[in-house]
Amino acid sequence: MSPSPLALAHQAARERLAQAAGRAAVRLWRQTDPQDVRGSWLPLLARLLVIVSGAQLAAAESTEPWLTRLLGDEDPERPDADRLNPQMLAGVSGEGLPLADVLAAPMWAAFRMVTAGAPVAQAMARGQALIDIVARTAVADAGRAADQVGMVTRPSVTAYIRVTESGACSRCLILAGKEYGTSTGFLRHPRCQCGMEPVTRDHRPAAQDPRKLVDAMSDAQRRRTFGEAGAKALAEGADLGLLVNARRGMATATVFGRKVLSTTEGTTSRGIAGKRQRAAGGRTPRLMPEEIFRLADNRAHAVRLLRQHAYIF
Repeated sequence: MSPSPLALAHQAARERLAQAAGRAAVRLWRQTDPQDVRGSWLPLLARLLVIVSGAQLAAAESTEPWLTRLLGDEDPERPDADRLNPQMLAGVSGEGLPLADVLAAPMWAAFRMVTAGAPVAQAMARGQALIDIVARTAVADAGRAADQVGMVTRPSVTAYIRVTESGACSRCLILAGKEYGTSTGFLRHPRCQCGMEPVTRDHRPAAQDPRKLVDAMSDAQRRRTFGEAGAKALAEGADLGLLVNARRGMATATVFGRKVLSTTEGTTSRGIAGKRQRAAGGRTPRLMPEEIFRLADNRAHAVRLLRQHAYIF
């Protein structure tokens, strides 16, 4: 059993976008001068910002066409005005931080390591690993946020199921096929490429079975995913759910140490979100989608907040 082909294709296309962003980030990082990390990275950062924010926009723009193909465009309870505004999800991380600041983090990490006495090569390798993670995660988070906003604005969607990526880690595998309410935060870890598929009265996708996914793995894949001891335990009939702590190292974007998940991106006097907030008597910061879902009293309240903060038109 598996999710619909359209959901799997949507997830795979988004994963390719995230991987391309990660590769671009690594290529640019390798052009950094180890003797002048800050001075050489900042000009490269401007180029990377364009690449990653463009990938975020492409990921978010794919949501509405995908949901329309999957569910059709006939939802009598959905106002014509409630359409996703993908531009609001580009240029900002899943935690609401300006993308430029997030992409600068590997530079500071490398700088701190060198200052602490670590070998330059080690610091640069650490920075390269971080920039890959940051770029991929930013694109994947933008896409997932777009998917969830698109689902919440469709009254016919009552829930979503988790769709795992190919080669998913053990934490994601154990969650494969689980069903969540439309406003429930999506559990993910850095570089996680899992996605979601909507559930309606007429569209009930076949959920993935974690045990069947594991059974379909080769011995080498099981060892890589669960470790030698875990693979042996599974072969001896160990319970998958007891073996894996699915939440270890995972979080929703709303619990990254921030009391209110928000961003100042898009809230200037000329920004759409800024204009709408002033019209509603509010001001910055702009709440991120997952924070809106967490705070909203009900679905109608969530839609109003999404509109106020310019995630939908």
